[in-house]
Amino acid sequence: MTQTYSQLVKKIAALQQKAASARAKEIAGVVDRIKEAIAFYSLTAKDLGFNALTRAARQGPARRTKTSTGKSTAGAAPKFQDGQGNSWGGRGPRPAWLRAALASGRTLEEFATSAPAVSPKAGRNARRAEPVLPAKYTDGSGRTWSGRGRRPGWVNEALAQGRPLQSLAL
Repeated sequence: MTQTYSQLVKKIAALQQKAASARAKEIAGVVDRIKEAIAFYSLTAKDLGFNALTRAARQGPARRTKTSTGKSTAGAAPKFQDGQGNSWGGRGPRPAWLRAALASGRTLEEFATSAPAVSPKAGRNARRAEPVLPAKYTDGSGRTWSGRGRRPGWVNEALAQGRPLQSLAL
């Protein structure tokens, strides 16, 4: 016997409810086993590798350091790094670690990073480049939208015509 669309939708909803219930039960069991193992082995967040995540979260997107003149270098990407934690932005006198490496025969190009250089003319009020987000919606003619920020006009037009947003999803 052939089922109608509405019957299939009802079955899907019932199955999704069953799946959510089964998932919740399984998660509860998994969490209990994890807690038991943590208590038995006296594991810490560091043992589980969570210290790296918290350290990165504490530092934020850009480390703030002060130069010898007291000026902040927040957000400035270093142009030269040695892989040992030493870096230099390319302005001011060369640091001792770099002078020593150059004196030993290495070249400045060996320490160059692939980070794009920040223009000194950009100044403090320069607008930072926005990261390119992957497209989530399209109209099929090449126009896309990431779902973040203001909706573009073509999305508003489609919604005004009664099209659901899900019909534009990739």
